[in-house]
Amino acid sequence: MAVGIYRRLFYLTRKSMKTTAEFKNPKDSLTFMNELVLPNDTNTLNNLMGGRMLHWMDICAAMAAQKHSNRIVVTAAVDSVSFRESIRLGDVVSLTAYVTRSFKSSMEVFIEVYAQNIPTGEKIKSNEAYYTFVALNSRHRPVQVPQVQPETEIEQEKYNGALRRRQVRLILAGKMKPEDAQELKNLFL
Repeated sequence: MAVGIYRRLFYLTRKSMKTTAEFKNPKDSLTFMNELVLPNDTNTLNNLMGGRMLHWMDICAAMAAQKHSNRIVVTAAVDSVSFRESIRLGDVVSLTAYVTRSFKSSMEVFIEVYAQNIPTGEKIKSNEAYYTFVALNSRHRPVQVPQVQPETEIEQEKYNGALRRRQVRLILAGKMKPEDAQELKNLFL
């Protein structure tokens, strides 16, 4: 008799684990990543190579998107990335990412990058960017993801701006006509 109860409990637990929440908060996808800049990561000036930084940013942002969707994700777009400050050999690079908004199967992820010189304690913001990911099912097809429920004022601002940023990306990719970008038009009307 006790075995039957445990089987039923196990079944109910497994069943509830398979369902995904309709809404998730940005903090649910919050991801931190740290990297030490080693000689193999640098250019001839002993600065971190931009390609290596983009690689790390893609990994950190992908982990945030996977936490939000509970799925494998692929990178769909990267908004412009500006390198404000050089990151030097020996610096510790800290990346922070979280999902700002989700659409049907895509998610926008905001990522910030800081560099710290450990001996001096100096910490600088190197860059920030928005990445877009698409969640995939086991057949590598786009799958619906939970919606984002912002909690803080900053999260709400990023959430509100995400639709405009999405429309810009779609226009630049040739997937949307400028006249159809209602959110962007509303900025000027």
